Amino acid sequence: MPWDVDGYVATLTAASPHTREAYERDVRQFTDWAARGGCVDPEDLDHATLRRYLAFLTTKRLAKRTIARKAAALRSFLRYLKRRGVLTTDSGRSLRAPKGPARLPRVPSSSEAGALLDRAAAAGPTDPDADPVARALALQDGAILEVLYGTGLRVSECCGLTPRDCDLDRGSLTVPGKGSKVRRVPLGKPALDALRGWLRHGRPLVAGPDSPPDAVFLNRRGHRLSPRDARRIVDRFPMPDGHTLHPHVLRHAYATHLLEGGADLRAVQELLGHADLATTQIYTHLTRERLRAVYEATHPRA
Repeated sequence: MPWDVDGYVATLTAASPHTREAYERDVRQFTDWAARGGCVDPEDLDHATLRRYLAFLTTKRLAKRTIARKAAALRSFLRYLKRRGVLTTDSGRSLRAPKGPARLPRVPSSSEAGALLDRAAAAGPTDPDADPVARALALQDGAILEVLYGTGLRVSECCGLTPRDCDLDRGSLTVPGKGSKVRRVPLGKPALDALRGWLRHGRPLVAGPDSPPDAVFLNRRGHRLSPRDARRIVDRFPMPDGHTLHPHVLRHAYATHLLEGGADLRAVQELLGHADLATTQIYTHLTRERLRAVYEATHPRA
């Protein structure tokens, strides 16, 4: 196939599985569209054709953020074709799509996050004769929530932790993040205690002969914990109004509460593993919104 989509997808080794699937889907959608329009060879492609494709996506009433992602996938694909010599010029180099407004996530306050973690720590069987595996899994629930909120890890990073990533003596985690970047994040005492308790007293009861030795967190069957498993754990601890949080919201809360406490934006960028400071700046807008709400609710001249 002249477009060599399979070869392109094979180069996306540093991307997450979700990103690989999205980019492959986006690129195949484009090549199918181009073929229907008579552009069957990459050398027939020009910037005007690319702009027509973005206009076509707009007519489908896709969100601006979705179109922006598809444009990013297309730019990446055309760079690959240029490197392989399939294209003599990279017609996608200047391709731009309008980005939608940044979506500010709703995050729990520091007191709400603390109350959630306290509930998780107190959960689990109280009967001394209760199933020991249930007790062990309750320890893990608390450890996962403490790690997600106390370190700002992405849920995939949390599920992918290995024992060698956990330096319990120094109270830190080594985290392989997006794009093969590795960062080191500190563990606060609550997260450290919860993680140590799970590894010493909980994990040995859940692990079976087929359990992966390099997985810190396990599901009830003794397999490596998946992001879906982690989502179910977070769902078990709803907020006071009944709504449940996505694990990623705990990462948002981590960043927001650091900035509210006076942390430097660059330091938060490093802790989150963001390649671009602009990605971290969304949290400055979030804290301004929260401060505005406090002002309007409390100041007599607001």
